[in-house]
Amino acid sequence: MAGSVNKVILVGNLGRDPEVRTGQSGARIVTFSVATSDTWNDRSSGERRERTEWHKVVIFNERLGDVAEKYLKKGRKVYIEGSLQTRKWADQSGVERYTTEIIIDRFRGELVLIDSQRGGEADMEEGYNPPRQIESSSSTRNQGGSGWEPAPMGGQDLDDEIPF
Repeated sequence: MAGSVNKVILVGNLGRDPEVRTGQSGARIVTFSVATSDTWNDRSSGERRERTEWHKVVIFNERLGDVAEKYLKKGRKVYIEGSLQTRKWADQSGVERYTTEIIIDRFRGELVLIDSQRGGEADMEEGYNPPRQIESSSSTRNQGGSGWEPAPMGGQDLDDEIPF
């Protein structure tokens, strides 16, 4: 079908530590669940309400699987980008069941650790270093300095005062 898109973006918290298993081809498959929540105020009662949705994520990408296995722990906040896939299977009594999952394929998908390490010292011992801000070569060149500073928009200096 031309012109269609199957893309899912989630930002949520891990509900459990990742599970690693080996498929029939010998490739490692990593699975975990991610919780996303919506909060709102109930108009009739004024109470704060919350609804949590659980999403099953399956990683077939070897490198992202390694990252997930090494650094993801229950409660960790992640950004997931993948595709939605529903599969049919039979349970132990032979009843057909359906499962919908977010799939991160070998060549498509993304996994980003959003929060700082929750494990603190444990993650540092394993060699986890949080991402740092990357210098922009064009910004450095525009400013003529060695530190990172954003280049002014349109080559003009910006006032610190808010115009409204």
